[in-house]
Amino acid sequence: MERSKTEEQVRELSIKEATLPEKVRLWRAKLSTKAKQEKRYRFYSLYGLISHPETLRAAWQQVRANAGAAGVDGISLEQIEHQGLERWLEELGTELSHKTYRCQAVRRVYIPKANGKLRPLGIPTIRDRVVQCAVLLVMEPIFETDFEDCSYGFRPQRNAHQALEKIREHLRAGKSEIYDADLEGYFDSIPHEKLIACIRMRVVDSSVLKLIRQWLKAPVQEEDEQGKKRIRRNSSGTPQGGVISPLLANIYLHWFDRIFHSKQGPAQWANAALVRYADDFVVLARHAGTRIESFITEKLEGWLGLKINRQKTRIVKLRIKEQRLEFLGYQIGLGTDLKTRQHYYWRLEPSTQSLRRELDKIRDLTAARHGATPLPELIGRLNRHLKGWANYYRLGHPRATFRKVNWYVQRRVERHLRRRSQRPWKTPADLTLYQYLRRLGLLYL
Repeated sequence: MERSKTEEQVRELSIKEATLPEKVRLWRAKLSTKAKQEKRYRFYSLYGLISHPETLRAAWQQVRANAGAAGVDGISLEQIEHQGLERWLEELGTELSHKTYRCQAVRRVYIPKANGKLRPLGIPTIRDRVVQCAVLLVMEPIFETDFEDCSYGFRPQRNAHQALEKIREHLRAGKSEIYDADLEGYFDSIPHEKLIACIRMRVVDSSVLKLIRQWLKAPVQEEDEQGKKRIRRNSSGTPQGGVISPLLANIYLHWFDRIFHSKQGPAQWANAALVRYADDFVVLARHAGTRIESFITEKLEGWLGLKINRQKTRIVKLRIKEQRLEFLGYQIGLGTDLKTRQHYYWRLEPSTQSLRRELDKIRDLTAARHGATPLPELIGRLNRHLKGWANYYRLGHPRATFRKVNWYVQRRVERHLRRRSQRPWKTPADLTLYQYLRRLGLLYL
């Protein structure tokens, strides 16, 4: 799914296991095995692995493959390579070994959300991103063994499609009343000391905890409309955009997952199911009564110190045909068989909001300011975007939405052709517009 340029520059990094050096893969496998065998074991000697040259080199490769913008120091990936990567890695390793490493401020940018508001994202310096990635390489296999199966966001071998399929599975099992929750500013509201306490359940290496504390409390640099910079300190939260932030966010909400599935949780006394993708989650049950709602409110707000957005949180009863659940860009509800009009099924398709955003993006890609863009280049841009969008929204029953997108793309490209032509433009006499655009290479979903 294509994102805006700014968001693409600060997208969350996911570890590509196959690209890691053999030694680092072996370390991760051993840590995972130890964590699986001893569920109460606390790892006390990890700092040496984090500061090891092999780990730092592997972390650099992951950060380099992820690309991204420079931080507050203005130093780019290309600059580091030009000035000498090996020397840069050696100096960073020395700082870590001598424990003189200090993180720098985080550059904050804002990107628009679907509701018109702005989402804050933090961009650490490349130096800090590499160290964060080194910590991620070592800590991830430990905590992965503990995480519940209901969690799908920012985890190896897990994705949004699996979460959506699990929701459909629960719906088919009759759990059609849904508590659709929304946490207000989750990444910015995680209490630091409670998060550290959660980490200490598995990692007690004081040097590693000191690194994490540095990143949590790192100053944030912002620019106002006049370009004036200001710096402020964080008293809570972990910046979205940081390499380590998704793991820390999952570690914190993991304790909600655990108590939900404990003997005292709704998974036992209400046969309820939890599906979570980072801070977005739904609870499915045959009857989502006030007891489930009270349990969630008590644990999230009273126990974890988070805040539920009451305006966006609701109970959805999907047995009522007019109601829909919107989750991860999709909408789910009862669909009627077009032939019999009697058979109902759980219909999963792109949400109305997702379609609206996609049409806005296509309009932007084919706007009048691109009038001088050569047609092959314009079609190439459209195809890359459409392929990525369709790859995410291919799940379920997207045909009707894809047809709307195809029709809109065709009209926008036709308008582009008319705009470029000095004379009234028409399709060739022996071809329809569809056939002509297909010959030009335009992708149809």
